Amino acid sequence: MSVKYGILTMLSLKKNHGYELKIELEYLLGMKEKINPGQIYTTLDRLIRDQLVLSAGMDDQERKLYKISAEGKIELKNWLLEPVPYCSNKDDFHFKWSCARKISFEQENEILEQQKAMIMKDVMELTKLKTEFLLQGDENRYLLITSTLLHLEADLNWINQVENRNRS
Repeated sequence: MSVKYGILTMLSLKKNHGYELKIELEYLLGMKEKINPGQIYTTLDRLIRDQLVLSAGMDDQERKLYKISAEGKIELKNWLLEPVPYCSNKDDFHFKWSCARKISFEQENEILEQQKAMIMKDVMELTKLKTEFLLQGDENRYLLITSTLLHLEADLNWINQVENRNRS
C-alpha cells in the first residue's frame, strides 16, 4: 500500500486538505486499515518537494489545500499502468512457516491449525461485510472483499495441502 499514490489519486479528483485525504485513503483501503495523520503530512511534504503536488491555498475553514501537479498526474498514470508482482515469499506467515520447517519445529501442525482458525474467522467477518456492501450497492468494496476472500480460500487450500503432505 502506498500512501503516496493514494494521495495522488485523491488529488487527481479535486483539491483537498490533509485530514480529508486521510479519511478518503482509509475508505479506499477498506475495513481495518488506519493511517497515521503524520504519515499523510510527511508524504504531502515529500510530494511538494518532488513537485508532484502543489499548495492550493486555504479552504473556508483555514485548512491548507493541496492539488496534483502535471508531473503528479504523469507519475500517477505511470504507477497505475505498472503491473504489480506477486510476492508470496514476503508474506509473514509463509516466512514463519519456512523458518519452522528449517528447524524441524515439532509444533508445525499447531502453527497450521492456528493459522487456519484465524483465516476462518476472517472469512466469516468478511463474508458478512461483503453482503452488507452488496446490499448498500458499494461495488468497489464488494469486489475488494471478494478478492480478499479468494486469497484466503487459496491460503486455506495451501495449508490443507501441507497438512496432507505431512500425513504421508
